[in-house]
Amino acid sequence: MKNLEKDPVMIKRAPVHIAGWVALYLLWILVFQKRSVVFSRTATVQFCYLFFIAANYYFNIWFAIPKFLYQKKITSFVIVALAAIMAGALMRVPVAMYLNKTWFLVGKAQPGFAELFYNSFINIFIWVICLVAAKLVMDRARFQKYVHKIEKERSKAELDFLKAQFNPHFLFNSINSIYGHIDKGNTSARNMLLTFSDMLRYQLYECNTDSVSIDKELNYIRNYVALQQVRKGDNLVVELDIDENVRSFMIAPLLFIAFIENAFKYVSNDDKKENRIKISFRAENGSLLFQTYNTKGINNNKGIEHNGIGVMNARRRMELVYPGKHDLAIHEHESTYEVILKLQLS
Repeated sequence: MKNLEKDPVMIKRAPVHIAGWVALYLLWILVFQKRSVVFSRTATVQFCYLFFIAANYYFNIWFAIPKFLYQKKITSFVIVALAAIMAGALMRVPVAMYLNKTWFLVGKAQPGFAELFYNSFINIFIWVICLVAAKLVMDRARFQKYVHKIEKERSKAELDFLKAQFNPHFLFNSINSIYGHIDKGNTSARNMLLTFSDMLRYQLYECNTDSVSIDKELNYIRNYVALQQVRKGDNLVVELDIDENVRSFMIAPLLFIAFIENAFKYVSNDDKKENRIKISFRAENGSLLFQTYNTKGINNNKGIEHNGIGVMNARRRMELVYPGKHDLAIHEHESTYEVILKLQLS
């Protein structure tokens, strides 16, 4: 049975439940008291024993229904529900006998145990059945609404997926067309376009899994560095150092690229001094050590974004994929910026 102190939803709904029971009690004594549907004077006058109905109601919705009915154990549910109602009726009998003798039937013939038990059982049974049935109907309606909402979201996701399948196909066809129109003598532009096409294919078709081969990830990084180096020109020295033992293991895709992008974005552009980016990968003792270093302009008051969208995304992914198995350190100085990331792979 649920613990109310640990169920914030029930605590929030408690006033609604209390108001519902009060309304039901008032409805009983003000409307049903003079109607033929009342089973006995005892049941009518002593409807203050609404406690027994409420106890059975919550026993069913918190325990019997989830434990038996929802598990398709119909026979067990019926037995348990009837046993609970009988227990409530039995507990109500001595209270009814005391109040009859003290308040309602003083000096008159007192109803026997069997009569009081029968009236109590019928009273509790009918009201519990009605209330539980109403609760099940409302829950069913809410569930159907939820399923309908999920179905609409699934259909939208499927449509978006189909659109995403169309767009890359169109994009690659366009790249091929552009490649064919580039002069064959312009090998640099043709090679850049082929490199870009390989990077795009990797992002679209090979990064949809939780992990990829480190060899494919490094190939993507090499392509990215090559494109950026051509774009930046000879004024930038780029060193990509990958240790030979960094191979043959799986890694979360596109985990390092945000830091490498930052290095190229904020690297210095000084004609009088060396502008340098260094990217290195090392594997040692079951861990991968990744490091980027770049010079930056001294007069760059804007500073480097430590929490840009790409970097924040990388941080969050490491928390999810490598919880307790990563160590990220960022060091920014007046003229240099460095990122050191250590991942425990085993």
